[in-house]
Amino acid sequence: MGIALVTGGSSGIGAEFARQLAARGHDLILVARDQARLDAVAAELRTPGREVETMAADLSNPKDTDRVAARLADTAKPVDILINNAGYGLKTKLVNPDVAEHDDAYAVMVRAVWVLSAAVAPGMKQRGHGVIVNVSSIASQLSMGGYSAMKAWVQTYTESLANELKGSGVTVTALMPGWVRTEFHQRASIRGSSIPGALWLDSEYLVRECLRDVDRGKVVSMPSVRYRPLSWLLRHLPRSTVRTISRRISLSRSKAASE
Repeated sequence: MGIALVTGGSSGIGAEFARQLAARGHDLILVARDQARLDAVAAELRTPGREVETMAADLSNPKDTDRVAARLADTAKPVDILINNAGYGLKTKLVNPDVAEHDDAYAVMVRAVWVLSAAVAPGMKQRGHGVIVNVSSIASQLSMGGYSAMKAWVQTYTESLANELKGSGVTVTALMPGWVRTEFHQRASIRGSSIPGALWLDSEYLVRECLRDVDRGKVVSMPSVRYRPLSWLLRHLPRSTVRTISRRISLSRSKAASE
């Protein structure tokens, strides 16, 4: 079935991608910062006949990103599926002169996506098959700071890459999660009480629907009928209205965090 590489593969959506790809028969390469957590997921998924390789790498460090890129470009053990999932929420405001957090986030959620996709795509194209999934976000259609801006880039980049690879046998898909029950939101200090319960998704469902869309060759995967109408509205409402909605969500998060 080939090899799948998953960034951010030690927890949350990334770990769920690893589980479901393993269930489909793929060998795995799991990439994340924490070796101990990588080892735990690898031990869970490693079975006789299934290889699970781990790479401890901090994708905010260009040297680590380049090391992962070199593995993706290795034609001796080609990677057939790349899941660019690594990412995290941002607390720093855009007006803060200290841009260190945004620099790191840019390296992980923008530069790494570009570098890793560019490393794996030529080999996939030459072989005539391959899958690239870049995790964007419904937040890309809102205006909620640096995170929204970077995820908007991921969606546009993914669609552009899909155009470049059209007809090559390589599919490229942007996954557009909404709010998913993982530790992501805890790390970002986003309290679940600030988000309506009906908008929360389960990671198992999210990944299953995404892989189904990948099988169908869809360029944009928007799992759940709960989010498709919302996405349509955000794309068709006046931008001034979208900005107002974004401000209200941000204010509700700030209020919930202070309680």
